[in-house]
Amino acid sequence: MNSMLMCPCGLSRPYSQCCEPLHTQRLIADSAEQLMRSRYAAFVMGEIDYIVQTTVPAQQHLLDVKAITVWSQQNQWLGLTIVSSQPAIKPQHAKVEFIARFQDQQGEQQHHELSSFVQAGSRWYFLDPTVQPMPALKSVCLCGSGQKFKRCCAPFLGLT
Repeated sequence: MNSMLMCPCGLSRPYSQCCEPLHTQRLIADSAEQLMRSRYAAFVMGEIDYIVQTTVPAQQHLLDVKAITVWSQQNQWLGLTIVSSQPAIKPQHAKVEFIARFQDQQGEQQHHELSSFVQAGSRWYFLDPTVQPMPALKSVCLCGSGQKFKRCCAPFLGLT
């Protein structure tokens, strides 16, 4: 990899000094915003394993890796804008609002999302609201906190 290639995450730093160490697991994201940026860069760079590994572990086996790979490859990625970051909604939860711009067969598109993240141990994970099935509200939370889903991650997924 060209060590001077600029990172697609939008921080104006070389990829080798920005998101690549996260993609290669030499470092872990220290905030939900850094994880969001690195996940966008992973879509751009085709690092689909990283997308899977940074989704909350209980959801990883439910991801459609083939569809994620195809979507990553078929788009020309045009840029990421972080609209807002709420780093400490609860000690282990955060939200990041972003706009990802890309070009597909229909032309230039924007994906605008308010994403939810949970910190389990020292790692931040993306909570994917599209992955089904979700746990029952009275079940143990999918993040591994030991709390009931309805009191932990469900509110951040809009489920309570």
